[in-house]
Amino acid sequence: MANPTQQRATINLLQQPSSQAWLNLALANLDTLLLDHSHCERKAAAVALNLMFRYPSRERLVRQLTVIAREELEHFEQVNAWLARRGVPLAPLDAPPYGARLKALCRRPEPERLLDSLLLAALIEARSHERLSLLAQHCPEPELAAFYDSLVVSEARHYGVYWVLADTYFPRSQVQDRLQALAKTESEILATLHSEPRVHS
Repeated sequence: MANPTQQRATINLLQQPSSQAWLNLALANLDTLLLDHSHCERKAAAVALNLMFRYPSRERLVRQLTVIAREELEHFEQVNAWLARRGVPLAPLDAPPYGARLKALCRRPEPERLLDSLLLAALIEARSHERLSLLAQHCPEPELAAFYDSLVVSEARHYGVYWVLADTYFPRSQVQDRLQALAKTESEILATLHSEPRVHS
């Protein structure tokens, strides 16, 4: 099996690629990973909707995140169809520390809260893109691999939208400096592999 550091998609937002250990764990637990993927799509839709509700006067943000929320819910439905096909019931899963630790980095005062919210969403989408790309390349089940591949373009567009929104509302230098700091911590969080298979672990 090729090393993911050699075949991963190039994503400028991420400071470190996913490890071979993560890929091995994911491929050995495809049903659990699909269940977690379902939760991730639902949460991604919620992130877009929450930003729309928090910043209703930001016309460009509302317009573009409406599209993302709709697509995330479509992906949620598609992943759930795969779960049903494989006989995996919908169920809760313990969350890895990834999301909570990233959320803790978000500053509360405005406008820093908006900047951090957009960049954290961009980083999460970028990591999703990278990992779905790896699954598309290495999944031993051709139909499931094709399904992951069908999501890759959308994930790339999503992280691009969040980055462009940040670049729209804030000076480029401020965006780049904050993104570098957040991306460093994002990679550090993933340096220790979570014991259970998750999309972000």
